[in-house]
Amino acid sequence: MENNLSTEKRVRTLRGVVVSAKMKDTAVVAVHRLVKHPKYKKYMRVTKRYKAHDAGNTKKEGDRVEIASCRPISKEKHFRII
Repeated sequence: MENNLSTEKRVRTLRGVVVSAKMKDTAVVAVHRLVKHPKYKKYMRVTKRYKAHDAGNTKKEGDRVEIASCRPISKEKHFRII
């Protein structure tokens, strides 16, 4: 009997800008998104920084990149640069 459950995990992809590439095999990527204020109904720009795996330090500061979720690589690093 076949197992109908899917073992695939949903990969989350985000786009952002590299703001730091000083660590070995790691880049810090800032991802911006617009959030509507609940009371004033004005859109605010919210920024979150993710640590992403960058094998060989190929990216520089200011580069636009796309990151995808993956298994935890370290304590804070659970994204990789595509």
